[in-house]
Amino acid sequence: MIKLCSWNIQAGGGSRALSIVKVIVKSKSNIVAMSEFRNNDSGNTLRNYLLKAGYRYQAVTHSSRNDNSVLIASILPFNSEIYPSSDPKFSGNIITAHFPAFSVLGVYLPHKKKHQLLEFITKETSDKDTPFIICGDYNTGVNYIDQKGNSFWYTDQLDKLKKSGQKDAFRLVNADAEEFSWYSHQGNGFRYDHTFVDNILAPIVTNCYYDHQWRLDKLSDHSPMFLEMG
Repeated sequence: MIKLCSWNIQAGGGSRALSIVKVIVKSKSNIVAMSEFRNNDSGNTLRNYLLKAGYRYQAVTHSSRNDNSVLIASILPFNSEIYPSSDPKFSGNIITAHFPAFSVLGVYLPHKKKHQLLEFITKETSDKDTPFIICGDYNTGVNYIDQKGNSFWYTDQLDKLKKSGQKDAFRLVNADAEEFSWYSHQGNGFRYDHTFVDNILAPIVTNCYYDHQWRLDKLSDHSPMFLEMG
């Protein structure tokens, strides 16, 4: 079984780095995609903890030390790819790990800022020989379903991603269940974090779920998302 954990670790993790790695190890995830990772001292500490825990294969985007980016770490070997031409301002917000049977594209899409990343991702993952899994913090969703209101940006681009051959893995397993991965200070819930899988991979998805306890334990302000494939 392949188990993938995607998680917004909140502002690089900071002093929570060791606790973050401990719960990831306990989850027995093979692959981890971390959004809001930062290329600074805290990020180096986090990567060292992951290395000691057996996540020998790691790749990170080229963002500066104070910018939010994406880290992919795995106990399975992969080749990585970054996308300098994906967006003028946010090219460090996506990265791909290419495994033999599939590719994992980790994302951290900016919140309510103009970007071209969803359009780029749709083109990049369409009609490829190797199927893609696209996971992370999208900072958007389906209005009135992934939130109570209609404040999401880029819902049209999200729809185009689905039409290109990607399926929402959470909805494959949980249908129309109402569940949120982040809450505002006012208590409003949003399902910002998603995992999309290529149509080819959909039949082997056995589970897709959030672990809200990690958020409640204040390891991050986001709940991690897990994908299991048989």
